[in-house]
Amino acid sequence: MVEKLFARPDSLVDVATHYCPGCQHGIIHRLVAEVIDELEIQKTAIGVVPVGCSVLAYNYFNVDTQQAAHGRAPAVATGIKRVHPDKVVFTYQGDGDAAAIGTAEMVHAAARGERITAIFVNNAIYGMTGGQLAPTTLVDQVTATSPYGRQSSSAGWPIRLSEMLATLDGAKFIARVCVNDPANMAKAKTAIKTAFQVQIRGEGFAMVEVLATCPTNWGKSPIEAKKWLKENMIPQFPLNVYKNIQG
Repeated sequence: MVEKLFARPDSLVDVATHYCPGCQHGIIHRLVAEVIDELEIQKTAIGVVPVGCSVLAYNYFNVDTQQAAHGRAPAVATGIKRVHPDKVVFTYQGDGDAAAIGTAEMVHAAARGERITAIFVNNAIYGMTGGQLAPTTLVDQVTATSPYGRQSSSAGWPIRLSEMLATLDGAKFIARVCVNDPANMAKAKTAIKTAFQVQIRGEGFAMVEVLATCPTNWGKSPIEAKKWLKENMIPQFPLNVYKNIQG
C-alpha cells in the first residue's frame, strides 16, 4: 500500500492564486488551512478577510468566509463570534489593514478579550495599492511615497503591533513568526495552531504576526526579498512569543 506523504489541505481550494511571484501569502494560507484540518474545525471555522492583497482570500480558504471593509475585520469577527459562540472565527489581515486603518479595531478587540484569532501579515508596505509607506515600513526603507527612504523626523518609527497588544489584559496569546525557511514555517504553524486552540478553549484574544516578503513593491527578486527580510525586518520586528497565558 502506498503511503500518502503530501496532499493539499481540505481547507484550501485547489485553484491558482492571484499573488505575485515570491509573495508569501500562499505559504501562510496553507499553514492556516493545515491547522484548520488538523483541529477538525473546517465546518465550524469562519474567516474574515480584509481589503488589500489578500482581499480575495475567500476564493482560497475552503471555509465560510466574510469580507470586511478596510480595517474592520476584528469588529466583524467580534459580531460573528458573539452571535455564533460555537464557531471558530479568524481574521486574516495585512499591515495596512491591521496597523493603520484598523488599528483601533485590533487594539480594542484585544483589550476586550474577544475570543477570536487574528492572523496579521506584516510585509512593511502597502502592497495592493502600489507600494506606499505603511505603519510598519522601516526607517530609511524606500517606498512609492518615501522615495528617499522613510524619515523618522516626518513619518515616525515603525509600529510593533505584537509588543503593543501583548500589554493588554484581554490578549492571551501574541506571537511574531516568519515563513522565510522551513524551520521558521514549522514554528509559524505551531504558533497559528496555538492561536486557534486559545480560542477553542475560550480563553480570549490571540494574534499571530507573520513577517512576509513583498518582492514586487520592494523591487527585489524573491530570493533577494527573503534575504532582505532576514537582514532588515527581523532585527526591527524580533521573532518571539510575546504573550502566552493559558487557562
